Amino acid sequence: MTAPIRAVIFDCDGTLVDSETISLAVLMDCVAEQGLHISHEEAMERFAGNELSVVFREFESRLGRSLPDDFLDSFRQRQMSHLEEKVQAIPGAHDLLAEMRKPFCVASNAPLNKINLVLDTTGLIEHFDKSRIFSAYQVNVWKPEPDLFLLAAERLGIDPRECAVVEDSIFGVKAGLAAGMQVFAYDPHERLPNEYQGVQRVQQLAELTDVLA
Repeated sequence: MTAPIRAVIFDCDGTLVDSETISLAVLMDCVAEQGLHISHEEAMERFAGNELSVVFREFESRLGRSLPDDFLDSFRQRQMSHLEEKVQAIPGAHDLLAEMRKPFCVASNAPLNKINLVLDTTGLIEHFDKSRIFSAYQVNVWKPEPDLFLLAAERLGIDPRECAVVEDSIFGVKAGLAAGMQVFAYDPHERLPNEYQGVQRVQQLAELTDVLA
């Protein structure tokens, strides 16, 4: 029997804010300058939601050499500038968060300064207490490992089995399942594989209001 949902953990990029396309476009431009050209479609499939160190190792393997020492800093500066200028909330995110009556938080693979920037730029920050914004950099373990979600559940004071996770990436889905949580996949373009049992899929955030709010 499925436990009642007492708290909700939201991913940020691609789930609440439409940042993945912007960030990946910047990243592909940066690596193209190093001589490696990757299509947007491949980038979305392989890299969206993944830990940057893993992505960078693949770049280096395909390039056959190390990336420049300043590659990460250069990417972050360009990424933050583009996000501050262009990022928007996912349709329905404001309404869903405004309707929430259960405890909820954000738990993202991104650094805290990036999470805060995109939430602030989109106005979604108004829905969150700063104590309920969690980054994988706080535990130094990234999705698909469950550590970040388990930290969020602990801070919320809710049993992981009674937490729902809303995710848009395969890495987040795996992390939620590994944490023993109830997973909802926001998959508007039907990109996620169908192999994971028990994952509930939605194409619009509005579909989650009755279930989670």
